[in-house]
Amino acid sequence: MDVTIQSMSEVRPFRIDIPDELLEDLHQRLARTRWPNNPPGMGWDYGVPLDYLQRLAEYWRNGYDWREHEARLNEFSQFITTIDGHESHFMHVRSPEPDALPLILTHGWPGSIVEFAGIIGPLTDPRSHGGDPADAFHVVAPSIPGFGFSGTTGETGWSLDRVTVVFAALMERLGYDRYGAHGGDFGSLVSPELGRLHPDRIVGVHVNGLPTTPTKDQLTALTAAEQERLEDLRRFWRDQRGYAVIQATRPQTLAYALSDSPVGQLAWIVEKFKEWTDSAETPEEAVDRDQLLTTSPSTGLPAPPVPRPASTRRMQRFAGWRTPGAHQTAPIVRAAT
Repeated sequence: MDVTIQSMSEVRPFRIDIPDELLEDLHQRLARTRWPNNPPGMGWDYGVPLDYLQRLAEYWRNGYDWREHEARLNEFSQFITTIDGHESHFMHVRSPEPDALPLILTHGWPGSIVEFAGIIGPLTDPRSHGGDPADAFHVVAPSIPGFGFSGTTGETGWSLDRVTVVFAALMERLGYDRYGAHGGDFGSLVSPELGRLHPDRIVGVHVNGLPTTPTKDQLTALTAAEQERLEDLRRFWRDQRGYAVIQATRPQTLAYALSDSPVGQLAWIVEKFKEWTDSAETPEEAVDRDQLLTTSPSTGLPAPPVPRPASTRRMQRFAGWRTPGAHQTAPIVRAAT
């Protein structure tokens, strides 16, 4: 796929500024939520419990302060640039250390650049955080096309390959020809693809949230801890992957519900935080409540002036699911050192 590389002059500063009327509309929609029934004793077995979600939605409406978190995100330098006909939003925070290594961080779903807010400081300025300045990075954290404050994808075909090419073009546009790549969830697929696409540029790849399975020969040598993790993976494929099948095969149908109902989208997202974190009763045992809610509007509220329907944020899964060979094992490529 060919992507035109344009000049740095086409990288434009960006600042998050959600209009007051959009926040007021959110509060009104929360107040008008039509709640389903919830037979007693179900817990989380059938999804998000009614009483829990009602408490969280009430806090979202009357306790949570979006402006506080918006201001915190705006402490980081952010930009917009157009690549492959798509507006890409990204954080770009340079280290004060002159020899810092550029590093691209790619989020997943449910997630956004919000999840990187707590690590950008230590990564870019380890000296000020008790670390070794030799470990400093220039951080680039893009919003995946269709997510957060990146523009709507607008059409089908946003496959893993296409997103990877766009991110490689972004790093080239920023003047980085040698860098590392980290990603989680969907980002754990993008980052290795960057290494395969440009092994001469990628010095190393780090991922989390990437499911892997042992070979038949390895099964007999698994430790007790590894066997437990394998059972967790089997449980995921048996009981927890329904969301992925829907998002991958019928994203537009799902989009009508999630775009119109903030509580519906909140439930869809919060359930994953409960299932994918070390929490027993509620997601807040592992993830701060405000971060949960900041993640939800960051993936659900539009950056003016273009609203982004929820379906665009799932086109990547759809395209990957429908692309022949998209999930085949890719060859291992040794990165340049």
